[in-house]
Amino acid sequence: MSGFKSDFLRVLDERGFIHQISDPAGLDEAAAKGPISGYIGFDATATSLHAGSLIQIMMLHWMQQTGHHPIALMGGGTSMIGDPSFKDEARKMLTLEDIERNLVGIRKAFSRYLDFDGSAKMLNNADWLTGLNYLGFLRDVGRHFSVNRMLSFDSVKLRLDREQSLSFLEFNYMILQAYDFVELNARHGTVLQMGGSDQWGNIVSGIDLGHRMRDVQLFALTSPLLTTSSGAKMGKTANGAVWLNGDLLSPYEFWQYWRNTEDADVERFLKLYTTLPLSDVARLAALGGSEINEAKKVLASEVTAMLHGREAAEQAAKTARATFEGGGAAEGLPTIEIPAAELAEGLGILNAFVRAGLAPSNGEARRQVKGGGLRVNDEVLTDERLTLTPDSLNAEGVVKLSLGRKKHVLLKAV
Repeated sequence: MSGFKSDFLRVLDERGFIHQISDPAGLDEAAAKGPISGYIGFDATATSLHAGSLIQIMMLHWMQQTGHHPIALMGGGTSMIGDPSFKDEARKMLTLEDIERNLVGIRKAFSRYLDFDGSAKMLNNADWLTGLNYLGFLRDVGRHFSVNRMLSFDSVKLRLDREQSLSFLEFNYMILQAYDFVELNARHGTVLQMGGSDQWGNIVSGIDLGHRMRDVQLFALTSPLLTTSSGAKMGKTANGAVWLNGDLLSPYEFWQYWRNTEDADVERFLKLYTTLPLSDVARLAALGGSEINEAKKVLASEVTAMLHGREAAEQAAKTARATFEGGGAAEGLPTIEIPAAELAEGLGILNAFVRAGLAPSNGEARRQVKGGGLRVNDEVLTDERLTLTPDSLNAEGVVKLSLGRKKHVLLKAV
């Protein structure tokens, strides 16, 4: 058990969220006295966040659940620049229209984790950043920053060590992030900024700026940067990002991502990504042999239920059972539609797998055929020259395309 007095830090510590805290005793004392306000920033670089952001979202969730005031800060302003942290090159410049479209998409997932009718807030740093006077900002804020110190941050050193260009625009990002912290403190009494461990330097800069500009005590808390036990980055797969928005990744595909968790990660992920009591986590983690798969199904269902709702999670689990245990087409599998006329003319099987997203190219599909990795309606595909026709439709009126045992797509003629 941890030595923290506040429920907030005790829960985060017991569930594995804490990597570093700037002043553990001071933050614990403040959180134990009464509600505090804390935030995490999310830049709008895509229309959806992916599973790699879930650890931060869950930190905000637990902050609210333990009686505090979490803020999800949308980076409508900072997204115009882009965070250079640990990137090899500058991000693509986004238009204001791009950013607004992305913000609309990103907001969708948050209401599943935070109660915005209660103590949680969603804010946008464009509200104070876009109206800044440049000369005034340099005089009032820029003078507090040491270039020497900024150059010492790992996020900057890594780019420079690789002899990659770091633009003056990007160099300003950490100043704007620090200013966000000060602005939130002035507007909402915010005293805590949280983020991944790669954000430590930026967050500490905000603490220092708050002390210099407002003579206030601010705090930093970072979570570990997670990878799977095999070293894969969280939220990424060979087929791309594990998006949180259902229009980009179906609940079934999301469920399946967590079902495929490596054995060594089950306990850690149950603690981080679900709200199951730790006693239940310990019981599930103690399962050995093939029984660990039951724990993985619980993990998948609990994570999916938080994001997409319990009904969607149960349907995803049902689909998986039908797919893997019953061998059927299974309602709920990802589906692509092709014109009925095209199927009537004949659709090459290699092309079908590419269009289903199960192979990046005809060449890769051909390689999978030779290795016995592709199936059509649960039968191993042996002839790369096969053509799909209306006769290929199964009893459910679809063609089930499979890559290995875990990836399936239904092809439907319309």
